[in-house]
Order: sequence, then C-alpha cells, then structure tokens
Amino acid sequence: MAHSAIAPAPLSPPTLAKLPIRAILPWAAFFGLLMLVLLYFVGAEQGATSLFSGAGVHEWVHDGRHLLGFPCH
Repeated sequence: MAHSAIAPAPLSPPTLAKLPIRAILPWAAFFGLLMLVLLYFVGAEQGATSLFSGAGVHEWVHDGRHLLGFPCH
C-alpha cells in the first residue's frame, strides 16, 4: 500500500456570500408585508373586520383557514 508524501490540505469551512444588508432589507420588508396580508386574509377576513362584503374571500381561504387552525364557524 502506497502512502502519499504530500499531506492533504485542511478543509476550510464553507463561507456564505456576503450580501449587504441594504440589498436584503427591501425584499425582507416586502415579503414580511406580504405574509401579514396573507395572514389577515386567512385568519381574520370575516365578520366585523371584513374589508370586502359577502363571503367570497371566506370561501377562497376556507380550507387554508382550517389547515392553519383558525376557527371560522
């Protein structure tokens, strides 16, 4: 069995690409706002806090509401 005379180079830990916070912040704010709007429509768009009259939005998010544990009737 032959052994190599050259020692293997030590593995360096992987590094993430450094992104400036100014590049990430607008996207994080956009997706955060989008998630809040989605949470409102799934969790609270009915009854006294309803922005739209009728039951159209309620019917569109009905199954998602139950899947996430929100009561609706």
